Amino acid sequence: MGRGERVDSTSHLRPSLVWMMAISAGLAVANLYYHQPLLGDIGRTFQASDRAVGLVPTASQVGYALGLLLIVPLGDSLERRRIIVLMCGLVSLALLGMALAPSLPWLVAASALVGVTTVVPQLLVPFAAHLAPAEQRGRVVGLVMSGLLIGILLSRTVGGLLGVRFGWRAMFWIAAGLMVGLAVLLRLALPRQPASAHVPYGALLRSLGVLVREEPVLRLHSWLGALSFASFSSFWATLVLHLQALPQHYGARTAGMFGVVGVVGAIAAPLVGRYTDKGGDRRINAFSMGLMAASFVVFGVAGQGLWGIAAGVLLLDLGAQANHISNQTRIYALRPEARNRLNTVYMVTCFVGGALGAWLGSIAWGHAGWTGVCAVGLGLPLLGLLVLGLVPPGRRMESAARDVA
Repeated sequence: MGRGERVDSTSHLRPSLVWMMAISAGLAVANLYYHQPLLGDIGRTFQASDRAVGLVPTASQVGYALGLLLIVPLGDSLERRRIIVLMCGLVSLALLGMALAPSLPWLVAASALVGVTTVVPQLLVPFAAHLAPAEQRGRVVGLVMSGLLIGILLSRTVGGLLGVRFGWRAMFWIAAGLMVGLAVLLRLALPRQPASAHVPYGALLRSLGVLVREEPVLRLHSWLGALSFASFSSFWATLVLHLQALPQHYGARTAGMFGVVGVVGAIAAPLVGRYTDKGGDRRINAFSMGLMAASFVVFGVAGQGLWGIAAGVLLLDLGAQANHISNQTRIYALRPEARNRLNTVYMVTCFVGGALGAWLGSIAWGHAGWTGVCAVGLGLPLLGLLVLGLVPPGRRMESAARDVA
């Protein structure tokens, strides 16, 4: 059991509660992506250019990064259930702002607020890790993360279907109503989870740097997470461009269908967590990075056909999720009293890696087309394997592995 673990923290953990947290994480994270298939309709409403409308998703992602950095650490200093319920209420107000937006600048500002307040999934994952006994932590984290990933993958499909049927504003009205209902559900279903220690806000943020300096496990798995997410993003940022360049000139709807294919990887995530619970070490990360590298080999060889892309997506998503769950399970074993801050460091690092990967993928597409994208996507997980090979486990890492097991 990790340092500072509450012996009675598992008494409230029921399978139904874990499933409820997984579904809640998926519903909450979807707020970041509903607008993506609706950007064309939004642009026509405000008679705006594609470049101007592109500020809407950019604002939500920047806001999400700020929320990760400035709000998620509060879970270590305040009562956690209260923060989760409060964020559900605030994001519902931000979604109403998007539904009622009279102009594009208003919509961009509301989208940024949606990003800042859509941190409930990153509060729920450490919440679940805190409730889970050490021998089940990987499985529980894997299940909640699978719900989160399914929310990401299916949100674009749902947004597109409802937006076409009822209009883009209706999608945000519906999302706001879902968040109000979710706030009530979580308030009733989640147990109270008092803060590990009351730390002033400034000290809380300063401690992020202390964690990075003192925890080699956190540094290693943050790097692995960043490289994995960078490879993942390099593919998804350029997939539509590749599909449009094929002789059949496939569009965004076809690209969205590959998100449904990726759900298979999300469903497999709890299986990875179970293996981690049984004592799986960094070989999980090595295997995961290997799957991601193999996916880009498949993309390069068979990426001119939809079936080849689908096969690569299965490998890519499974590898990315397996790596992510292994990383989170290990960092949550380090300091139970600082799980939210550990998650902040890890997720912000991953987010930066994802942004860099999307940029590298776009640059590679511009210079070398699909071959260049595959080279970038292949090189990043290979770099992760190199990092794993160069960094020895060390005493602290072996201790953390025992905590997980």
